[in-house]
Amino acid sequence: MLTFIAYGLAVVLNLMILFIGARFLLVPQAAAAGYGVPAKTDGDRAYLTIKGVRDGTYGLLGLALLAFAGTTAEAWYMLVVALAPLGDTLIVLRNGGTKAAAFGIHFATAVVVLVCAALLFAVA
Repeated sequence: MLTFIAYGLAVVLNLMILFIGARFLLVPQAAAAGYGVPAKTDGDRAYLTIKGVRDGTYGLLGLALLAFAGTTAEAWYMLVVALAPLGDTLIVLRNGGTKAAAFGIHFATAVVVLVCAALLFAVA
């Protein structure tokens, strides 16, 4: 059962970050608002595209590691990739976003990613 939960959570997290990347590529203004720091309507397109590509790449890499390298590689990946939502927490706080978005979205995501890493290490 623990193996199913660890794999399932890893797949869901990777698909979610892949979805977020696609959202930043397809509807960047709405995605930025959901991130917690609305983008300027006239000049942030390149940075929003960068975020979309970064997040999409993270999602695909996580799925590839899980499929082809196994739980130990995925666990280490999750441990390291948790730095991204922790950094996002600080970005939101330093750029006028709300504490609710910083902690409720980004910090909470980091915690869930770290829990996933722990579960994957446990079943490896």
